[in-house]
Amino acid sequence: MEASNVILTIGSLCKSFGALKAVDEVSFDVKKGEILGLIGPNGSGKTTITNVVTGALPKTSGTVLFEGVDTSSLKPYQIALKGLTRTFQVVKPLLGMTVEENVLVGSLYGREKRDTDMATARKRAREIIELVGLEKKKDFQVSDITLPDLKKMELARVLAMEPKVVFLDEVMGGLNPAELGEASVLVKKLSRERGLTIVFIEHIMKVVMSITDRIIVVHHGKKIAEGTPKEILNDHMVIEAYLGKRYAQEANNGR
Repeated sequence: MEASNVILTIGSLCKSFGALKAVDEVSFDVKKGEILGLIGPNGSGKTTITNVVTGALPKTSGTVLFEGVDTSSLKPYQIALKGLTRTFQVVKPLLGMTVEENVLVGSLYGREKRDTDMATARKRAREIIELVGLEKKKDFQVSDITLPDLKKMELARVLAMEPKVVFLDEVMGGLNPAELGEASVLVKKLSRERGLTIVFIEHIMKVVMSITDRIIVVHHGKKIAEGTPKEILNDHMVIEAYLGKRYAQEANNGR
């Protein structure tokens, strides 16, 4: 992988909680503009990796380089201002505010060195709200919308910051088949048309296999595989640890 095409490098990353190694010597690169899947069983370390990379947790050891810069000493908001952001598995709306006001916060806050006057921020927020399909609910209180819409709102708030990289932590949980299809199209559009780099953390394997360029698999805190979706489907360690033989066979048969 050419160094000039790499936007994020995780090197020998470790995170321990006492004697428990939640992340154990994990290394991988993220290329500009790609959709990189990060998968594994519950408790495998996916969200802990996300928390360390985005500054919510301090690393125990290893390196995190964003655009060649070590972000270890930065606070989460400083990392976000540089363009490295995330959504949360458990959504975190700003209560007492409308959908548009929540997204406006992201638009006003946003990446460093951009115009953040109120008019520009509001225009940006409304464009993003329309992009994720929430324009009819922009004036709703966040306490009055469904969980799938809350996830759309949280994604919109992050997108309004105009990030370079975003970790999407199970943004598709709770969606019905039609909503899953719409969300998949949106994620691919963000990558292909807007050049957004996405690290996609999800348990819905049909979606992961259909939209990702590459996949990293973690298990018990360790990286056990890396490759294209097809390569991952045929990796015996991944089948044994996570996918199961039946799923791998059906996916390979195109069912």
